[in-house]
Amino acid sequence: MITTRSVRITVGLLAAASLLLAGCSDGDDGAAPSPTPSSPTPAPSTPTPTTSEPEQPGRPRVTGSVADNLQIPWGLVFLPSGDALVAERNTRQIKRVTASGEVSTVGDVPGVEPGGEGGLLGLAIPPDFEENRWLYAYFTAAGDNRIVRMRYQNGRLGTPETIFTGIPKGSNHNGGRIAFGPDGMLYATAGEAGNPPLAQDRGSLGGKILRMTPNGRPAPGNPFDNSVVWSYGHRNPQGIAWDPEGRMWAAEFGQNTWDELNLIEPGQNYGWPVEEGRSDNPDFVSPLAQWPTDQASPSGIAIADGAVWMAGLRGARLWRIPLNGDRIREPDAFFVREYGRLRTVEVAPDGSLWVTTSNLDNRARDPFPAAGDDRILRVVIE
Repeated sequence: MITTRSVRITVGLLAAASLLLAGCSDGDDGAAPSPTPSSPTPAPSTPTPTTSEPEQPGRPRVTGSVADNLQIPWGLVFLPSGDALVAERNTRQIKRVTASGEVSTVGDVPGVEPGGEGGLLGLAIPPDFEENRWLYAYFTAAGDNRIVRMRYQNGRLGTPETIFTGIPKGSNHNGGRIAFGPDGMLYATAGEAGNPPLAQDRGSLGGKILRMTPNGRPAPGNPFDNSVVWSYGHRNPQGIAWDPEGRMWAAEFGQNTWDELNLIEPGQNYGWPVEEGRSDNPDFVSPLAQWPTDQASPSGIAIADGAVWMAGLRGARLWRIPLNGDRIREPDAFFVREYGRLRTVEVAPDGSLWVTTSNLDNRARDPFPAAGDDRILRVVIE
C-alpha cells in the first residue's frame, strides 16, 4: 500500500540522488574542500568551533603516547586485565598494547580484504568475556562486510567463527564500529557503501545501526520483525556509546555539509539521503548537534566525565559535547591539528581516554604523518 509518507520519502530520495550525481566529497574522512552550506546561518544550537582550550573543569590534557608506529589503528577494546587489543585496518593484524606501552601481535584475521575505507575495523568483547574468551571483529571481506568472533587465549587468537554476513561493502562508507550495549546485545554500525538509497530501505543492511544477539541473530525486542535493524536512514555512522542512563549516542559522517551526533531510538529514521543534518520533516529524527564537515568528520566516540568525547578525522580535533540528560550543552574543541587525524576514542580502566591517530591513511595534511605515527595518545580529564 502506498502511503503519504512513502510518497514523501520516494520524492526526497529522487531529489537527493540527483544532488549526489552532481557531486560529492572524496570519501567520508577525506580532505576535499566542503562547499558553502545551503543555509549559511546554522540553527542556534549548532556548535561553533573554539579557537583555544577553555580553562574549566574537565579540561583534557595529553600525557604522552601509549604506543607509537602503529599502522592505521581502527578498533580498540580493553580487556579485563587492563591491556588493550587494537585492530590495524590494512595489515589485518590485532595488536596487544599494555598500559606501559608494550606492543605485541596476537594474530592475523584471515579473510580481511583492505581497500579504500574498508579492512579490519571494529573490535568488541562481551560482558562475559572472562568465561568465554570471545573477541569479536568487524571487517571487509571479498564480497561484504561481516562480523566474526575468535577465542583469545594465552595471548593468541583462535580460528574465526563467522556470525554475521551480508553488510554491503564499498570503497567508502563501510561503517565498522561494534560494541556490546548495556543489554548484553551486540550493536554494529553499517554504512550505505556509497549507495544512498540503501539507507531508507529497511530490507537492506546498509545505512543502519544493527542489534543482534552474541550469536548473530536478531535480538529480542528489535523494532522490526525478524530483523537486526535497530535504526535506519544513516549515511556512515562510526561511533556508538551509551551514557550512564543507558541512552545510545551515535556519530555520523555527513556528505558535504553537516556531520551529526544523534540520540538513537529504536525503529527511528535519521533521514539520509533525503536530509543531511537537521530537518523539519516529522518523518525524520534530527541530530542533537551538527558540525561542518571540515570541523569534524567524526569516527569514534566515548562517554566520560558527563560528556561525549568525539574524535575528528578531517577536523583533526577532539570534541567534548557535555550532556544534560537527553540534551547537550555547548561543545568545545581540543588539540586542533596538534596530532593530526583522530580516529578512535575509548575510556581506559584508569579513567583516562585512549585516542588513536589516523595519519597513515593517505589523507593527512602536512606536517602529518609525523615521526611515530600512527600512535595512541593518553588523555587525562582534569
